[in-house]
Amino acid sequence: MSQDAEKIKRLVAFKKKLEEKVGALESELKELQVLLETVNSVLLEKGFKHAEIKKEPAAEIVQPKEEAKAEAAPSFPQPAEEYENIVSLKTFNDELLANLYISQNLLRVVPAENKKFDINMPPFTQFLIEKVFLKMQEKDNVLIRAGQLAPNEVFSYNIIRDGDIIREIEIRNFDADRLRELKSSIRWTLEKMYEKMKA
Repeated sequence: MSQDAEKIKRLVAFKKKLEEKVGALESELKELQVLLETVNSVLLEKGFKHAEIKKEPAAEIVQPKEEAKAEAAPSFPQPAEEYENIVSLKTFNDELLANLYISQNLLRVVPAENKKFDINMPPFTQFLIEKVFLKMQEKDNVLIRAGQLAPNEVFSYNIIRDGDIIREIEIRNFDADRLRELKSSIRWTLEKMYEKMKA
């Protein structure tokens, strides 16, 4: 019995060491993910866009117009049944700005086909990116540091574009309150951009 007790004692000690190692690795992983988010935020503020790394090949290929349309088709939203809700964003004059395709953890903003929104046109970066998207990320990063949010639950977005023209914005990790704010902020931003386009 004493030999069994000694084995159990050693196993318990070994288990404790393993748990400590796992805890240390998990803590290091969280810190690295927070650092990565911070670096991403700084890069975005300095003008880099995550979408530049993830550009779709179709955006890089110069093609005749008819072929380009055929190539672009797969990137548009899937059939409506895959989304919980589809919302049209319109101006006060009922001009379509964009459609929002909403599923449980994904919001896709697809500008109207006849609208060429330039990513450099105010107030896209100055308001929507810096005041809305980055602020949501910053709040989530604070929650991660406080241990109240998992790193994979951080608000994130990706801008898909053709040159400087916005083709789509993908947004992940939002709740009902943020969805309301996003709808309002995106509609206001696109309407202001459209007014500048017409001027």
